[in-house]
Amino acid sequence: MTTPDAPVLIEERPAGGGYTVAFACLNAERALNSLSQAMIAILQPKLAEWARRDDVAAVVLHGAGEKAFCAGGDVIGIHAALRAADGAPSADAEGFFAAEYRLDHSVHRFPKPVLCWGHGIVMGGGLGLMAGASHRVVTEASRIAMPEVTIGLFPDVGASWFLGRMPGGIGRFLGMTTTPMRAGDALWLNMADFRLDGDDREAVFEALTTLRWSGERAADDARLSQLLRRFEDDDTAAAERRESPLFERQATIAGLDDAADAAAFVQGLQAAANQDAFFEHGVRAIAGASPTSLAVVHRQLAGDPRAAIETVLQRDYAMAVACSRRPDLAEGIRALLVDKDKQPAWSPARLADVRAADVDAHFRLPDDYGGPHPLADLSADGPG
Repeated sequence: MTTPDAPVLIEERPAGGGYTVAFACLNAERALNSLSQAMIAILQPKLAEWARRDDVAAVVLHGAGEKAFCAGGDVIGIHAALRAADGAPSADAEGFFAAEYRLDHSVHRFPKPVLCWGHGIVMGGGLGLMAGASHRVVTEASRIAMPEVTIGLFPDVGASWFLGRMPGGIGRFLGMTTTPMRAGDALWLNMADFRLDGDDREAVFEALTTLRWSGERAADDARLSQLLRRFEDDDTAAAERRESPLFERQATIAGLDDAADAAAFVQGLQAAANQDAFFEHGVRAIAGASPTSLAVVHRQLAGDPRAAIETVLQRDYAMAVACSRRPDLAEGIRALLVDKDKQPAWSPARLADVRAADVDAHFRLPDDYGGPHPLADLSADGPG
């Protein structure tokens, strides 16, 4: 157990078969459990320890309170680091991105079952953690999104890996428009595996300790899935899949994906919104988004969806470094989350003025970047 005010609450509960179930609770309820450097500093070594220990059968990731699993990375901290650097490259900001992506990789490649309880808001960095878990739970309150274009960033934390696998250009649509997924959308798009009631969390967590774990991965995955199915209402889950707003509009979204560039995408989105109010959210989001981010994301999510998570995270780091060295990221965080005036001064201010060379620069480390790629050692063999 950890102290109640720790950034991450760690708990290990005895379970069947002489095994242990390890729990990690993101503990920043007022900040909607945004993933901070302090959280990563606790989680990364704990995951490494639990991966090594023969007595740990499974890991559970969840968030404090009822509002969010995790609303994203600690962009307020990134803003402070960028301001302190005063226009120079920020080692602290770049270090945060490297640490966050390494943590995401550890979840993706964890050698034991990982249950992520995705109740409430799951955005950005929260989705980076959830996407890599072997057993992903959504509830009636789940709201899942990648809203990074509104702060001058891009869908990172491995988003090309999970958004790129979605059918009919839906991943690009989500990244460009920040449109949130509900439980039914997440189930249909393979961003979640189980739809449970939020009130059942403690009962589920207690039931984990009654399982007869074996320490054998395939068998333990199956045991955990069977337990979660017992708590799942089949009719509710099936109904939510059928009622997915994204599923109902997949033909229109596929048409948007045919757009040759970001400008054509925006034009097509406006036409869709003229016919269907569902698309108005995306029109509003794009109107306030960084033009450079929109152009970058349009290219990013046209990439190869078969790329390994290691390759994706390494590219994400290069893109994050590029964003951190341009003015839009600090300005977007300021306008949306610090001063909250919602009047960002983007550079450039219009999509038509975004230069192809500036977009290209996001897909490689800067020429003056010092040292080796900090994620070069990521491996499919296990957590980084």
